[in-house]
Amino acid sequence: MVDQGSCVEIMYPDLYKGLNLKPEDLTIYDSPLLSFEGKVVILKGQIRIPVQAGSEVVEVDFIIVDIYSPYMAIVTRPWLHTLGVISSTLHQKVKYPSGDRIEELVGDQSMARRYLMSAILYQPAAESSASIEGGL
Repeated sequence: MVDQGSCVEIMYPDLYKGLNLKPEDLTIYDSPLLSFEGKVVILKGQIRIPVQAGSEVVEVDFIIVDIYSPYMAIVTRPWLHTLGVISSTLHQKVKYPSGDRIEELVGDQSMARRYLMSAILYQPAAESSASIEGGL
């Protein structure tokens, strides 16, 4: 996901595990971070890894969080600025200069809808049991 309004790149547990990262690969990141709901997020640490976008490779500092998300990662202003990206949320694509040409990364509308529905329908076990108990 591309978030033009944030300044911290985020990596979620599925990608962290998929890359076989371990706690010893991380450096400490101790600044507080708030979720989209305004809750304090549990941080595992920070890691700098190369991310390939088309033919460009950019080193990205990801903050590893331990919360559910339908996304694997969120890239933000530092990544966008490093590549010189122009993004369009309407068209779900980003364009950026690469050498003597313009490269383009295109999002997948149907996948974005599935992610959105997954996020809307997701209820952590603790919240869902609390809401059931509260309704009795």
